[in-house]
Amino acid sequence: MPVPKTPLLAADVIIELEAAERGIVLIERRYPPHGWALPGGFVDIGETVERAAVREAWEETSLAVTLRCLLGCYSDPGRDPRGHTVSLVFVATATGEPQARDDARGLRVVDPAAIGERLAFDHARIVDDYLRYRASGRSPAWFPRGVGPA
Repeated sequence: MPVPKTPLLAADVIIELEAAERGIVLIERRYPPHGWALPGGFVDIGETVERAAVREAWEETSLAVTLRCLLGCYSDPGRDPRGHTVSLVFVATATGEPQARDDARGLRVVDPAAIGERLAFDHARIVDDYLRYRASGRSPAWFPRGVGPA
């Protein structure tokens, strides 16, 4: 029986360092597509999305994160130039000094309201949703912009 073709599944993490004034962690991607992005990556077969988020954060930043909440699900078929990828994005906290590892060429801690860099994928939209979440305490709407019930 043929396996149906479906989107790939990823987990991304907005890592808040415990000292709130320090900001969030961005990585510079080592492999295409290059650019600055939130830490994250693909979910392995047999792995939960939550475990993948924690693993990817550790592999790319050397930070042991604690997931706080699910920010949202991002599924625009054009969000990743490598192909249709759905990402579940978590907000997490961590302590310590991040270090670029694995797929990360570089790393920065930035003020999410003043990043000053173009972000890869749809990560600018995700950071905007995160800022709204942080200001209101409410998760972004479940329906993507411009889409409602049929």
